[in-house]
Amino acid sequence: MSDNNDGKGQRGALLKMAADIATAYVGHNSLAPNQIGDLIQTIFRTLSGLDGAAAPESPSAKPAVNPKRSVFPDYVICLEDGKKLKMLKRHLRTTYGLTPDEYRVKWGLPADYPMVAPNYAAQRSAFAKKIGLGRKAGGRKSRSK
Repeated sequence: MSDNNDGKGQRGALLKMAADIATAYVGHNSLAPNQIGDLIQTIFRTLSGLDGAAAPESPSAKPAVNPKRSVFPDYVICLEDGKKLKMLKRHLRTTYGLTPDEYRVKWGLPADYPMVAPNYAAQRSAFAKKIGLGRKAGGRKSRSK
């Protein structure tokens, strides 16, 4: 009996969300009055479909490699697809739409998990220091009397 009530509650919540989205859409776009019902139905079906599509992904989430063996001096292995990369951030954003924080949470990684291969980070750091980045404005301190 509670499942039936939960289903009605969920349906009502989805219908309210669909109506809110339709209201916002109609507020910014011109639409014939006879098309509003179709718009709400389309939005409702889309929202209903999202609920079922999100559930199967969680149980099958298994990293491509062991997270403890994913960081090497010259590359970092992406846990999503097993690719060896120098920098993970752009790959995660463009391929999976994940931020580094979302990636770390998804795979249970520590906050200091590197998104860049250690040797590459050291190389970039050395180059930045060589060209003078990271120094305060004003140049060298000189003491004159």
